[in-house]
Amino acid sequence: MADRSALSNPINRDTFLGFDFGNKKIGVAVGQTVTGTANALETIKSINQAPDWLAISRLIKEWQPAGFVVGISRQLDGSDNLITPRMLKFCRQLEGRYNLPVYQQDETLTTFEAKQLLFDDHRLKAKKLWAIQDQLAAQLILQTWLNNSK
Repeated sequence: MADRSALSNPINRDTFLGFDFGNKKIGVAVGQTVTGTANALETIKSINQAPDWLAISRLIKEWQPAGFVVGISRQLDGSDNLITPRMLKFCRQLEGRYNLPVYQQDETLTTFEAKQLLFDDHRLKAKKLWAIQDQLAAQLILQTWLNNSK
């Protein structure tokens, strides 16, 4: 059932939220098709390995996106890995709760790439890296989708 309270304002047709789904935390980014750019927003901690739907609803109410982009992780041969079914469930839940389209984007190695960028470019300590790597991974996922949707 859609969370109608999160959709009380008009939808921003050029705005999308990107998600890097994980069991412990979910990275979130926002991007616009007009500018073709994505920016990291925040990392949402999961509650008992389940999405924090109140935090997600808050972001949806704030940004009023036209849809969502979710990174989907698979093995290098294209087969599912252990977390793929949970990512696909998250996609179905987003679509069902908010009645907005969900686009899947291959996220192979995005968290690794985010860690490399943060460590190599900014020399972040492990604790700070752990706190923000997922929102940067979400930004990379959404940016890839924006680049490919033109």
